[in-house]
Amino acid sequence: MAARHHSRTPQHPLRPFLLPLLVGTLAVTGLVVANAAAASHCHGSDIPLRIAVTPAMLAPVHAIADAFNHDAADNDGQCATVDVTAEPAAQVVQDLPVNPVDPPALWIPDSALWVPTAQQLEGRVTGPTPRLAEHPSIASSPLVIAASPQQAGKLTSWQQLVTGNAMIADPLSNTEGIATLALAQRLSPAPTAAPPPELIAVLLKLRNATVDSTAAAFQAQQQHSDAVFTTTEQSVVAHNANGGAKAVAVYPTEGSVLFDYPVVRVTTSTEPAGTDAAATAFEAELHSARSMGILSAAGFRDPRAVASSSWGGKDGVRSQTPKLIPAPTADQVATVMRAWSVVHLDGRTLAVIDTSGSMKDPMPDGQSRIQVARDGALAGLSLMPDSTSVGLWTFSLTTSELVPLGPLGGLDNGVPQRLALQQAGATLPGRVGGSTALYDTALAGYEALKNGFDPTKVNAEVLITDGRNERAGGLDLNGLLARLRAEADPSRPIEIIGIGLGPDADMGVL
Repeated sequence: MAARHHSRTPQHPLRPFLLPLLVGTLAVTGLVVANAAAASHCHGSDIPLRIAVTPAMLAPVHAIADAFNHDAADNDGQCATVDVTAEPAAQVVQDLPVNPVDPPALWIPDSALWVPTAQQLEGRVTGPTPRLAEHPSIASSPLVIAASPQQAGKLTSWQQLVTGNAMIADPLSNTEGIATLALAQRLSPAPTAAPPPELIAVLLKLRNATVDSTAAAFQAQQQHSDAVFTTTEQSVVAHNANGGAKAVAVYPTEGSVLFDYPVVRVTTSTEPAGTDAAATAFEAELHSARSMGILSAAGFRDPRAVASSSWGGKDGVRSQTPKLIPAPTADQVATVMRAWSVVHLDGRTLAVIDTSGSMKDPMPDGQSRIQVARDGALAGLSLMPDSTSVGLWTFSLTTSELVPLGPLGGLDNGVPQRLALQQAGATLPGRVGGSTALYDTALAGYEALKNGFDPTKVNAEVLITDGRNERAGGLDLNGLLARLRAEADPSRPIEIIGIGLGPDADMGVL
């Protein structure tokens, strides 16, 4: 039977489901279905086996399924017929908790990062949900910088990407974008659990260079040869195989993050008898030498990042195994995505800056902590839309409101909001002194944002400090957490983003 391709575009936004996990709407690019049934030697009763794969895997896994269906033998009087469905990982993560009856039996996302994300989300859903078991990868592909041949020779480092004029595939729908943000976090000075001000500045710059997908970035590169962006090595091979202006994969000297394409077994209590045996058989086929050859021809490396020796300059890639760096953890991704949600989406942000005495101490670059805090909090004001609301507070033992929350296009006592923020920021070094009322200030900022909550924006408190709570008689940590839980309102979600400066910052609390 000839392969059939269909497509659909999901109609429901994902924000209500995934905001707590990746902090944003994981927009979905679409779904393509291919029925891989072919003339088979098997004559038993049919077991439909649906496989969901990341879109880049559709063609090779479809070919593997065609061969599997053709060669299939009876299994206890039953025959598996494999249907391959191309679905972005974000779509699968959305669907699994609400589709406990007929999920895919096997799922191949582009990164194992999505598995704990799906599991965390399922844990928040009442009732039966599919069970996920991560199995070994069938392929890999490093994250690279795609550039024209003219630009490729000028690029050697990820740092050039995050500080230059580069595009990024929307992290709210693309693993390439998520990995790029995680790299930006890793490259920021002294990366910690909380995003430093330098990272916020980088994210603000990348926000204005976001494209819907790597496919859109390749199209832009056809029009503008100086355009560069992050993508997988495999996508460079696939692009060059389709003709048009050639792209070259650049492998930065710091190393590359490896996309690992794991096989995930998805089980339910209602799946047809024989499904597990059929899934096991097809998974074995995915790891066969025949399948490895199909995947290699499509531009994928093997799971150890070893490439075909036939690769060369004509493909725009190199066959040598690149230097690899660890993939980001789920917690690291959550941290950077919280920061991205604040700078990328139209926001209502209250910057709350510590002005206790230790903020005059120097950072490694020679600037004082208060200078770094000021620059990080107010970075990118000129890049933000007029509709974004920003306010500025300071705190030591007490809290002071320097600039009330208001739209950047508005006025504060007759002064343009942006200018008012800049003028107030210039006064911060002269305000340093005293101890740190961290917990009372965190609660006060939360309450201020909640009281004026704007459902059309991301409401966030950005708390920048270099120390621990030092206020005697005020809230302790347990008291703060108890108050936050008591005042939490699901209809008025508030993000609290802690940014620590220096070795004494209470990173566990932030």
